[in-house]
Amino acid sequence: MPDMHAISRNPATGEEIGRFAFLTASEVEQTLANAAAAQKRWAATPIEQRAAIMTRLASVMRERVEEAAAIATAEMGKTLREARAEVEKCAATADWFARNGARHLADEPAETDTADEAYVSFLPIGVILGVMPWNFPYWQAVRAALPILLGGNGFILKHAPNVMRAAFLMEEMFRAAGLPEHVFSVLNVDTPAIESVIADRRIAAVTLTGSTRAGAAVASLAGRHLKKSVLELGGTDAFIVLADADLDGAVRFAIAGRFANAGQVCLAAKRIILERPIAEAFTQRFLQAAREQCAGDPTDERSTMGPIARGDLRDGVHDQVQHSVAAGAALLLGGELPEGPGFFYPPTVLADVKPGMAAFDEEVFGPVAALVVAEDAEHALLLANTSEYGLSGNIWTADEAKARTLARRMETGGVFVNGFTASNARVPVGGVKKSGYGRELSYFGLREFTNAQTVWTRRG
Repeated sequence: MPDMHAISRNPATGEEIGRFAFLTASEVEQTLANAAAAQKRWAATPIEQRAAIMTRLASVMRERVEEAAAIATAEMGKTLREARAEVEKCAATADWFARNGARHLADEPAETDTADEAYVSFLPIGVILGVMPWNFPYWQAVRAALPILLGGNGFILKHAPNVMRAAFLMEEMFRAAGLPEHVFSVLNVDTPAIESVIADRRIAAVTLTGSTRAGAAVASLAGRHLKKSVLELGGTDAFIVLADADLDGAVRFAIAGRFANAGQVCLAAKRIILERPIAEAFTQRFLQAAREQCAGDPTDERSTMGPIARGDLRDGVHDQVQHSVAAGAALLLGGELPEGPGFFYPPTVLADVKPGMAAFDEEVFGPVAALVVAEDAEHALLLANTSEYGLSGNIWTADEAKARTLARRMETGGVFVNGFTASNARVPVGGVKKSGYGRELSYFGLREFTNAQTVWTRRG
């Protein structure tokens, strides 16, 4: 008989640290009923009051940053430094939405040739289900929830089963900030139960961050019931370095973009595409910097990388490395399963990576850098776009005009020039192709789950 619990394990040791019983059918029903009733009252709350709660939420998060960081480190393995930064990013984003949400959700005048007055209102649509991943246990959920809640909707969080302590802490922090009970709630259910939840009439829409397979399943279910969905899925982001780039800067940002969070980042430098004249020099500098990465106890401030979140995920990353080497990639660093407890994987660098190899075609969700050589800028762009995914991309060059031209031709939801991909409340995040659709953050995210209602008036 299957275990009816969400189980959290410390990935640095493999030891179980939490067990949470899945909700029964009657408990799921009660959660949905409570959420629907609470959302109706929340929708009637003036947006200025909603924004004030977001401001208090930012304060609560900053007050409890050490507690929240320790839970994230214990449950999914990121270093304490990374965990603290994640919580602070959530708080800063809450501040931004609190300051700017009312302006972006205000009625928008519209000109017509038939009305004396016309405007568009952005109104709540109901309770939104958020299916969220484990790699950023606070950030992924908070960045989805903040604009949804500020818009007057309710939010039900179905979190990854290995980070349920973080899920319940988030619910607690929202309540401590003054959010009414059941407006934000956690739904701890097994994956098969999601289908009936999406089908329920009290769920208005779904947002998911996760794998392409999970996104396809949720989109299919939502579409079957005529419900909107927003998906932020996988990526094979290209990090293009052209011959005129600042190599020291490019190496530094490529290291950060690939090995942060032990490589478990959707928007990250996964395929590092090097124009041939600088390929050798970049590779040597990158290798040296990669050797300096330290995978170890994530509670030790000297560690730059923690473990992979689960054993099965580490096995999958290792298989991708082995298949790539078998297909002709050169293993320059790492690529071996370490002995000892936990799910650690060493910083790994593959060279001579080409289309058709796992490291090029697939999302490698671990600390594995794939170095690809391009003959020129056009070839680099071709390689970047040779992917089923289109989440984000990077271009390193001293020629800003060239970067702008290339950026318009990159098939991605975002392009970052002379930097690395980083989400920010002020600009939208999302993908194209098999990386999903819809946008989070900024005013795009604020309006994503609203009813853009036209009001048309003729007088006299």
